[in-house]
Amino acid sequence: MKTEIVLALAVVMFISTSCDMFRKIAGRPTSDEIEARRSEIVRANEKIAALKQRQKACEDSLALVDSIRRMETAVRSLSEVGDLYTTSLDHRYYIIVGAFLKEANADAMLKTASDAGYVPVKIALNGFVAVGVSPADRLGDAFLSLKSVKREDFCPPDVWILVNR
Repeated sequence: MKTEIVLALAVVMFISTSCDMFRKIAGRPTSDEIEARRSEIVRANEKIAALKQRQKACEDSLALVDSIRRMETAVRSLSEVGDLYTTSLDHRYYIIVGAFLKEANADAMLKTASDAGYVPVKIALNGFVAVGVSPADRLGDAFLSLKSVKREDFCPPDVWILVNR
């Protein structure tokens, strides 16, 4: 009878305890430790994917900037051109097809760009009146616009991109 009770208690103890007890004895990780490690791996993989996505975006931006440089086109921010402007700019990038001291010359370029199918904008920059076309909020879109504007007859060779920060 005593043996049966001890044997029954041993069976109950064996059934009620989990494999974690044996894992601890053997020096192996428990279920909780394995689950924690899995969640760490998932978080690390998500972080790696986000970093790869950022790296790809940087590589794409560098490729665009390199393409713009190869086209021998300047990219200037407002601070480089004096940062004194009176025009409210709604977009980040503008293709500048001319900057003039005389507003009459700017108006002539405005009409020429308008006749070519563009929606030009006059931008007052540091005493000059610039004519911008093809506003964009992404550098990739600005690059594509630059390529199409450069094919136009009215486009001067010194066209440049204005960056509105």
